[in-house]
Amino acid sequence: MRVVMFGYQTWGHRTLQALLDSDHQVVLAVTHPKSDHAYEKIWDDSVAELAEKHDVPVEIRGRPDESLVVRLREVEPDVIVATNWRTWIPPEIFTLPRFGTLNVHDSLLPAYAGFAPLIWALINGEEQVGVTAHMMDGELDAGDIVLQRAVPVLPTDTATDLFHKTLELFGPITVDGLALIASGRTDWVKQDRSKASFFHKRSIEDSRIDWGWPAADLERLVRAQSDPYPNAFTYHRGQRLRIVSAAVSAGRYGGTPGRIFIREGDGVVVVAGAGARHGRDHGLLIKRVRLDDGTELPAPEHFTTMGGYLTSHP
Repeated sequence: MRVVMFGYQTWGHRTLQALLDSDHQVVLAVTHPKSDHAYEKIWDDSVAELAEKHDVPVEIRGRPDESLVVRLREVEPDVIVATNWRTWIPPEIFTLPRFGTLNVHDSLLPAYAGFAPLIWALINGEEQVGVTAHMMDGELDAGDIVLQRAVPVLPTDTATDLFHKTLELFGPITVDGLALIASGRTDWVKQDRSKASFFHKRSIEDSRIDWGWPAADLERLVRAQSDPYPNAFTYHRGQRLRIVSAAVSAGRYGGTPGRIFIREGDGVVVVAGAGARHGRDHGLLIKRVRLDDGTELPAPEHFTTMGGYLTSHP
């Protein structure tokens, strides 16, 4: 089939490579300009550079416009494939090809539509994540499902681990989805909208630690904000402190959330949770921290004395 690829960053790059390696003909690649957004500078393999290397024409757009519609009509695609496209694609584009538009999204839809699904899913303690190939319709990430593939979330997985696990699914699910479309299949699975959830883009504010969260939630937040993502952070004596590694404490500790309490094993326990005053909750065992100058330390080397508080703001 004649394919137009809408894609961005490493997800789009990996999908385009799979299309180039397939029997399909990529007649145009559409991608976004480079961004200075903290999250969009991560995993930023260039779709444009890969396309140009293979003599595929490229159009760069922040969002689709009328000139792009004209260009799409010129190349006459049988299908559009969209991967990690960050802005609205209007009906005059997604319905233009005879087979429509296949969108590939890194969540198990209908849950975690929208942005940063792996990070949100990890924070929320999901047992598996995955990738969905679905037919695009007028509602974002809501179209009928062509294929889904899942991978388990292990107890120590970080968002970076989940990125690499799910990235391996993008190429195969795209090519397999196109094969089903080309076969004439149309009996796709409708999404159960009662189970849908939609998440916003993450920003630095979303990495700020709230010590009122239970320790288990904070431990997942730390794993979700793993390098190279902006780390979860708090403030100690007015200075920002990034939490690189943490666990849930073995003991239960009572008091005020944020209190730097006691050494335990190879870390330092900070009281956590809205019900901490009852003394029935575990604390967050901080193991490694990073200062603003990049210095990384074991927590016991940074917290040389107990007492005082970690806070959300200076």
